[in-house]
Amino acid sequence: MSARVDLVVGLGNPGPEYENTRHNAGFWFLDTVASAYHAVFRAEKKFSGEVARIHAAGHDIWLLKPDTFMNNSGQSVQALSRFYKIELPHILVAHDDLDLPPGVARLKQGGGHGGHNGLRDIISKMGGNGFMRLRLGIGHPGEKKKVTSHVLKKASTEDRLEIERAIERVMQVFPQIVGGDLQKAMNQLHSG
Repeated sequence: MSARVDLVVGLGNPGPEYENTRHNAGFWFLDTVASAYHAVFRAEKKFSGEVARIHAAGHDIWLLKPDTFMNNSGQSVQALSRFYKIELPHILVAHDDLDLPPGVARLKQGGGHGGHNGLRDIISKMGGNGFMRLRLGIGHPGEKKKVTSHVLKKASTEDRLEIERAIERVMQVFPQIVGGDLQKAMNQLHSG
């Protein structure tokens, strides 16, 4: 049994020019969650992002899309989590992951940033890495020097469909994740 989730953060970059880029997979996930729970995001200056609130697994959960750009995501997470007194173990961060192919989603507790600047900034600003992660595979371009253009490029139709399928699979276990039964959610998600 892990901790219940009180805050779900989706990582991405704000603005229409980034909307369909692979780096915004975390935003895509949060949009799916908000839609499923009929929640609407609103800009919240004091949290440097867009926020919404849903009720799932018997409690209220904040959804946060930082508008600070990826490299400063921690600023937004820190502002909201401090205001609502949400500790690290109760935070889930959804983000794109180069090490997984499109169509694969993995849950993870803790760990390093794996070169992801959004995670790096959250770990730095929050003073620890004890939050949960939802890793959404976007595939690797094959060469390190191509990574930046890969993540900031629009996903192909095929990749986008695979990522959306992975998000749908996550939605099937979302109540277990936010309810604190991470192991059960992992077993179901990772066996698919």
